[in-house]
Amino acid sequence: MLGFVPFALVLGAQAAQKGMSVVEVPLMTGLNFGGGSEFAAVALWSSPPHLLLIAAVTLLINSRHILMGAALAPAFKGKPLRQVLPALFFMCDEVWALAMQEMRRKGGVISLRYYAGVAAPLYLTWVVCTAIGAAIGPVLGDVTRFGFDMAFPAVFLVMLAGMWSGLRAALPWIASLIAAGLSVLYLPGAWYVPVGTLTGLGVALLLADRAP
Repeated sequence: MLGFVPFALVLGAQAAQKGMSVVEVPLMTGLNFGGGSEFAAVALWSSPPHLLLIAAVTLLINSRHILMGAALAPAFKGKPLRQVLPALFFMCDEVWALAMQEMRRKGGVISLRYYAGVAAPLYLTWVVCTAIGAAIGPVLGDVTRFGFDMAFPAVFLVMLAGMWSGLRAALPWIASLIAAGLSVLYLPGAWYVPVGTLTGLGVALLLADRAP
């Protein structure tokens, strides 16, 4: 939750600088709840906004949720859709990572109470702090000069550390990182997301086929 605060403030401040109001910012973050795609949408925001372009980039970046949802599918097996669909709506990267850790600890199952206990405070922190960022952003100016944007990679490094289970298991991460980095250099837009995802998935499949 604390890790969410600084880059939520950065997002809210950047959105306010693009002309979004204190009401519009939490409406965006509350309905989408995907930080990476929201940063991209704000970066592309103009007056009038290019809605189709923003929607396409948001879809591209959020496409990783397809694989994330598939990874959680065994834990939701047998549960009614009225419980599963809201749970998936509140699935962000951090919620997913904590849920996967809980699945490993509990032998492939997860309590929806645990899931809600993780998702609800993270969701509220994100939405409220983006609204605060939108409110104070015009006063503070460029909040990235305070180093708040470093919280974004820091949170993901902590997530990776918590999921570390050896070098072999990390090979898909490394391949994904290299492929995504090359995509940033040579491909326009947010293609690094599906390229990194598919590369990591391909390496994971190859390793699974060669497993004893």
